[in-house]
Amino acid sequence: MYTINITGHHVDVTPALKEHINEKMDKLGRLSDQITTIHVTLMQDNHEQKAEATIHLPGKELFAAAVSDSRLFHAIDAMTEKLARQIDKHKTRQHASHQKPMVAS
Repeated sequence: MYTINITGHHVDVTPALKEHINEKMDKLGRLSDQITTIHVTLMQDNHEQKAEATIHLPGKELFAAAVSDSRLFHAIDAMTEKLARQIDKHKTRQHASHQKPMVAS
C-alpha cells in the first residue's frame, strides 16, 4: 500500500479535491503494486491552475505536471493520464529486462 500526500500552494485543498485525487491515484495504484508514496502539489498562479505529482517506485521516481486555464480538476486529470503512461512504460521496460535470453558460454 502507498501513502498520498496532498499539498496546496495558494490553493485551499477542499474535500472534493482530495476525493478526486484519491480516486485518480487509486486507478494508478491498480496499474502498479510497487508504488510506495505519491506526493501531489496543487498550485494557482495568476489564471493558471497547475497540478504536479511525484510517484516513488523502488529504484525509480516518476514526475508529471499539467496546467489548465479553467479548472484544477482538468489539470489533475491530465497529470494522472501522464503518470499512467509513465507507469505503463516503466512496467514494459521492467518486463523486457527480465525477459532477455540468457547467453550460454
